[in-house]
Amino acid sequence: MSGIRQVDPPSGDDLDRAWAAVGGRLAPTPLVPAALAPGALLKLESFQPTGSFKVRGAVAALSALPEGVAAVTASAGNHALGMAHAAEATGRKATVVVAETASPAKVSALRRFPVDLVRHGPDFDAAEAYALELAGRDRVYVSAYNDTHVIAGQATIGCELDSQTDGPLTVVCGVGGGGLAAGLGLWAERRGDVRVVGVESAASRGVSASVAAGRVVTVTVGETVADGLSGNIEPGCVTPSLIGGRVLLASVTETEVRQAMRWLFARHGLVAEGAGAVGVAAVLAGKVEIVGRLVVVLTGRNIAPAAYAEAIA
Repeated sequence: MSGIRQVDPPSGDDLDRAWAAVGGRLAPTPLVPAALAPGALLKLESFQPTGSFKVRGAVAALSALPEGVAAVTASAGNHALGMAHAAEATGRKATVVVAETASPAKVSALRRFPVDLVRHGPDFDAAEAYALELAGRDRVYVSAYNDTHVIAGQATIGCELDSQTDGPLTVVCGVGGGGLAAGLGLWAERRGDVRVVGVESAASRGVSASVAAGRVVTVTVGETVADGLSGNIEPGCVTPSLIGGRVLLASVTETEVRQAMRWLFARHGLVAEGAGAVGVAAVLAGKVEIVGRLVVVLTGRNIAPAAYAEAIA
């Protein structure tokens, strides 16, 4: 990626606008008991229409666009599906750029929505660079995590928790680019009785390294079953500064993630992709200090059947 995009941190007003947009278009996701700790709960974002929490940020971002301005993004995963769903729900125009090597199944899923699907380049970096080139006067680039309105949209999970359960709370979520943790940190600051714990894959700790350094740094990224959390964050990304001081950070190993995926299926009959299960993994591994009632966000279910079978075998 060339250059540094300047992104404003979301404000309380941004959160209010995001809640108005998301609450008007997406039904609240269930909050169900979990055998993790006394009174523990699972927030089932895997029950979203796209199978992932990412649709929240997409709806908030597209709803915030000025009339006549379209969106463009790069993704072949949950963010792309969220943007496609949001384009249909809001009537906005959106272009989704994917690599030429993107999964045929994911490309097929995206083609079911009214988006302009562009295949470009051998990998995600090339696709993202092209999407940024397309962004201009009449198109706005919407990052999966480094975007004011996307972050505010993810914070609406907290707005739902306001009416679903009382505090004090310890809320645990996954951390990839940090948009969800940053959003929940914004909401928690407003609440005052909520601790947020963000969980990374030990194979990809770009956010925690950047928080520790006080600036965005690049780390070595290994293979992980939590592929939705894998990769470095873009230069100048706003999420580390939002997370630092607001969110506690932990990490889990590949073995711990797979154990959590198995536990969710065996104990609760729930399918979770690796990225969706890291919060449960951290709790099961004793890496979360619980203050008040525990809420773990189950962020997504989108994993190929063969990969899921291998992960829980």
